[in-house]
Amino acid sequence: MGWSYRKSIKLGPFRLNLSRGGVGHSWGNRLFRVTRTADGRRTVSVNLPGGFHWRKTTSRRS
Repeated sequence: MGWSYRKSIKLGPFRLNLSRGGVGHSWGNRLFRVTRTADGRRTVSVNLPGGFHWRKTTSRRS
C-alpha cells in the first residue's frame, strides 16, 4: 500500500480539497453540494432528511 495525502480547508460554504492527485473544490451545505474533483469529475449531491439521497457524477471534460 502506497502513501496518500488529503487535506480539506473549509471557507464557509466553500471547501478546498488538496490531495496527491491535485486540487478539487466544492460548495454547498448538508442538503445540496456540488463538487469538482482534481481529475475533473463533477458530482451533484442532494441529501434529504430520513436517509434519502441522490448523487449524479459526470465524467471529466475532454
